[in-house]
Amino acid sequence: MAQAAAEFLFDQVAMTHRFVVRIDKDDYDLGSWTKVSGLQVTWGKHFHRPGESNDLAGVPGEPSYTEIELARAACSDSATVRKWLVETSRRFEPLSGAIHMLDFVGTPIITWELKQFFPTSWAITGFESTSAKPAIEVLKIAHTGFLDDESGAQQ
Repeated sequence: MAQAAAEFLFDQVAMTHRFVVRIDKDDYDLGSWTKVSGLQVTWGKHFHRPGESNDLAGVPGEPSYTEIELARAACSDSATVRKWLVETSRRFEPLSGAIHMLDFVGTPIITWELKQFFPTSWAITGFESTSAKPAIEVLKIAHTGFLDDESGAQQ
């Protein structure tokens, strides 16, 4: 019984994830994030009638990727994000990098390699010194893909 309870507790703790965002250019390690959303891909549908047939044949179209939204409490890594935003707004340079999902001890579980990404927005929530809530930093990035299907951007 005690072992089953310990395994249950381990499973619950193991579900705590954090996300690390690294850009291939060493100057911009965007640090750890507590929330990532928008890791999504969809395919259009193309239908055609082959020859004299009345049957429709379907094939998947080009993949389409949504913007990724990262969120965390503002921290010392926010200065690196700010530096990246300043450099990107002055001189556009498409970068590649990755989002790594880490378990509760910091071991990578899964990685999404992002192709040609750039920021689309950044915000910080309102904050006040009398509140117990942290200021939340939100960064949105666009990209051309995370699948190795060669249909997105050139590698």
